[in-house]
Amino acid sequence: MIRDLLERRKLVLLAILLLAAMLAASWFSGADPQRINIVQRLKPPSFVNLFGTDDFGRDVFARVAHGARMSLLIGLLVTIVASLIGAALGLLAGFFRRLDAALSRVLDALMSFPDILLAIALMAAFGPSLFNVVLALGLAYSPRIGRVVRAGTLALRQAPYIEAATAMGASSLRLLVVHVLPNVMPLLLVQGTFVFAFALLTESALSFLGTGVPPEVPTLGNMIASSQLYFRSAAWTMLFPGAAIALAVLSLQVIGDWLRDTLDPILRNVR
Repeated sequence: MIRDLLERRKLVLLAILLLAAMLAASWFSGADPQRINIVQRLKPPSFVNLFGTDDFGRDVFARVAHGARMSLLIGLLVTIVASLIGAALGLLAGFFRRLDAALSRVLDALMSFPDILLAIALMAAFGPSLFNVVLALGLAYSPRIGRVVRAGTLALRQAPYIEAATAMGASSLRLLVVHVLPNVMPLLLVQGTFVFAFALLTESALSFLGTGVPPEVPTLGNMIASSQLYFRSAAWTMLFPGAAIALAVLSLQVIGDWLRDTLDPILRNVR
């Protein structure tokens, strides 16, 4: 048991270090990610260019470092938007019986669509921009959080301390904000880490399909989309951004599993 706990903490520490390294790499990279040098185009990895250069001669390491920071920022913003919308809908659906049926049907209807298809449909309606990508993905993933928060709110609605606060004259807003929300916050945090990882993947997929962030914005998805024509002759232009996405998603999944096991009292007692 102790060995498993230590191994899990090592994985979590490694995941946090990987995410921190991605964020910090852009500040330590001396090359300009947008500097074009046609003479050095499609150069393989070397001591001068650790990850090689792309079809415009730009340093791939600098672009991966800056792209990872932008992709992580987009994922964080999507998580915040999805958490705010999903938590509000989940709290209202779980606490007020009259709103439960209508809001639950809305959440079910949104979850019936695959995330990527719903995001593509929203992007087609909004148009390609950084703000619209965050808004579309936030709306697409808010039902995941809403269903989890609703389930937690339903379990807490009949709790003795809720009934006691109601008997003392506490308003519905105070009950939701002061008594219910803090107790469903662990569920929200765990689900948020998974939404963060899903948002990274979906943003990359949208950029690859040409319906996501505009090409001039340096994200990992845009790097993969722009380098697909050179995969056979210069595979490093696609492999390094893809590896950064895989490491970021894996790190977030590890942190999410650790949070779930740490914050869940049942799993914590079993461990």
